[in-house]
Amino acid sequence: MAAFATAFPPSAVEWLTAAEATAVLSVGSASLSLARRLSPRASRFAVVDRTAEQLVAAVEQQPGLVAIVAAPDAIPFAPCRFDHVVVVDTLHRLPPRLALAEFARVLRPEGRLTVVHTARDDSVPWVRRLAGVVRRVDPTAMADGKLAATATALHDNPYFPMLTRREFRRWVPAFRADLLTMVRQLDGFADVEPAVAEQVLSEVGDLYDAIARVPDPLLLPYTVTCWQGGVDHTELTAPLETDDAGLRIRL
Repeated sequence: MAAFATAFPPSAVEWLTAAEATAVLSVGSASLSLARRLSPRASRFAVVDRTAEQLVAAVEQQPGLVAIVAAPDAIPFAPCRFDHVVVVDTLHRLPPRLALAEFARVLRPEGRLTVVHTARDDSVPWVRRLAGVVRRVDPTAMADGKLAATATALHDNPYFPMLTRREFRRWVPAFRADLLTMVRQLDGFADVEPAVAEQVLSEVGDLYDAIARVPDPLLLPYTVTCWQGGVDHTELTAPLETDDAGLRIRL
């Protein structure tokens, strides 16, 4: 159940901002908007994504953007090209060791990595009730396994050993129709018995009617977990050296 678009927490933007970055790489098209906000002085932006359609839309909206169709764990850029790499809600889908090594490789010395993961906050009682209903259709719905996978990938990784972690709250407005649409988009919804599907939709609608203060929407709470830290090139298999001509890669 993906979050509907809403403003990213201003406090998170303030904490993550890397104003000194001039060259920025967004990992996945979904990372691009935040990357631009975090690096307001950057003169060069690039994005790498497996899906060409997403990149076409991004280039149409942002002329001058360097868009590459490629796997984020095999980035086709020369080493040390970027000051800042931004990854939003993507790391849990990548092979972590390969991806983090690639992020480190394309970062310049003293370059920074920013990773963001957004997960629904089930500490609110009505959200726990909603989760209990929708898991009859999709047992994995509204679970935090993706956050755990991201945290595990970053924990004790050799390329970014000093990552700092912060959490921020995000509220996403959702009307009755929004909640029902989210349920219909769950994995497995189309495969359940029609009677079960209708019952789940009815219970979600009843929950909304009981909790919402019409005409205002319900506010779905999310926790935005952010990691940021500098690169350490010493663990890369191709050591980095600096000479009078600039940065050199020894193979």
